[in-house]
Amino acid sequence: MLYSNTQFVRNVQEFTQQLMQWQGGNKRQLPWKNTTDAYIIWLSEVILQQTRVEQGMPYFLKFAERYPSVSHLANAPDDEVMHLWEGLGYYSRARNMLHTARFIMKELNGVFPQTYAEIRRLKGVGDYTAAAIASFAFGLPYAVVDGNVYRVLSRYFGIDTPIDLPQGKKQFAQLAQQLLYTPNPGLYNQAIMDFGNLQCTPAKPNCSNCPLNGSCVANAAGRIAALPVKSKKLVRKTRFFNFLILHTPSGGVLLRKRMAKDIWENLYEFLLLETDDQLLTHQTIGNHPFIKQLLNHYRLTFRSASGMFKQQLTHQTIYACFFEADIAQPEFFTLLQHFFEIPENEINRYALPKIINTYLANRKNDGAAQQLQLPLL
Repeated sequence: MLYSNTQFVRNVQEFTQQLMQWQGGNKRQLPWKNTTDAYIIWLSEVILQQTRVEQGMPYFLKFAERYPSVSHLANAPDDEVMHLWEGLGYYSRARNMLHTARFIMKELNGVFPQTYAEIRRLKGVGDYTAAAIASFAFGLPYAVVDGNVYRVLSRYFGIDTPIDLPQGKKQFAQLAQQLLYTPNPGLYNQAIMDFGNLQCTPAKPNCSNCPLNGSCVANAAGRIAALPVKSKKLVRKTRFFNFLILHTPSGGVLLRKRMAKDIWENLYEFLLLETDDQLLTHQTIGNHPFIKQLLNHYRLTFRSASGMFKQQLTHQTIYACFFEADIAQPEFFTLLQHFFEIPENEINRYALPKIINTYLANRKNDGAAQQLQLPLL
């Protein structure tokens, strides 16, 4: 046992009892809660990884309708799945999800694994997701530990071990397992996550009307805002993306698929020039070495330049601008060998990064980019 003193045992009993009573009157009505279908539960958990319920709900509903079983998902084309995922971020989740669906169909005869160990071995499934599926679908006694659980446990028991260090993760995992209500582990797991989401929130938790406030260590010590503790501060990288939309004589535009191990892998994009410390402008783009090569090979005529667009990712801040130009020669030669041409009116068939879709919507709605019409170069 990680903890064994009498006070702790009393607190455990009170915590679990009060939490289950609270759940009875505060249960969130979510579509994946009223099923034991392991596929549907897995689908919801993958979509909700690092995603708020409000943001993930429409995606879950779309995926559950389009792919009601693991076989439907396994047989879906990659581009179709990525397009449906568009805008949700963390695209490796979609790639892992496809891989796992195909693995289940090919290697497991279409049967979703039914033990924690087997579920944990699926690609893209970590300890939390495996515990969630095991408890919700099969009633197995495994405690979930997500951001909500870290927050509730650290505050209630007054634990200041950093949750992003190995010793903290181990301590909280052991504590969560001790607290688990084994007669109904799925209901308990849902209760503690709901409690963290609705009651013990990151900012402005409802401590005055909390059933646990009388025995919560952080509440008594005035340390609610200080817990949980993280040892590392999030450092965001800033990147500058300059997109060049090349229009062909036949009314098409050039696209390519992002293949590098980077953000937006397997999504489509226009020609991208990443710069070190600032975006290009209509005055400076002509000085870029690659643009000079394009001018020599393809006789570009620039149409417009946009203002700045911004997209905030978890670890990166992306600033982008967009230039549109006509390409006089349809042959792509070596400079554009990874690009292919599509009719411009079919661009919505391809999965694009959110920042590109934002620009296209802005342009379609007579945004600033269309109004510039700059005679560049």
